[in-house]
Amino acid sequence: MDAVSQLQRQFVEHATSLYREGYLDDQFTQLLKLQDESNPDFVVEVVSLFFEDSEKLLNSLATALQQESIDYKQVDAHVHQFKGSSSSIGAQRVKNVCVVFRNYCDEKNLDGCLVCLEQAKNEYLLVRNKLEALFNLEQQILQAGGSVPMMA
Repeated sequence: MDAVSQLQRQFVEHATSLYREGYLDDQFTQLLKLQDESNPDFVVEVVSLFFEDSEKLLNSLATALQQESIDYKQVDAHVHQFKGSSSSIGAQRVKNVCVVFRNYCDEKNLDGCLVCLEQAKNEYLLVRNKLEALFNLEQQILQAGGSVPMMA
């Protein structure tokens, strides 16, 4: 098996595992369908924006939950935004944590919010690392002169 074929197989296996393990849902597939020759970096650009926004939102959430008097409406607004952005790229496990997080905001449950913040950070870091690995494989395939297998 040549290097390109091996990289393509790794790419397909990694991508498949992201769906199977619930990191990504069909929304990511929809994003992939929007990418074409005229905009070959579309998905990487959209996901990179998600990474930037997520870092800011997680920091804002941490700060908001450390205040002496917590504004749960503000916390909920941040969580709602994080849920929306994670949903838009298909980051299913992040989105699912945000659903629970918002319930704790409604209940003004600080302990629940803090647990969810840690879970959201962890799920975000996991999906970020896994997507970065996927994009890295994609680049290796292209640099080796191969074509990236379709995932749909």
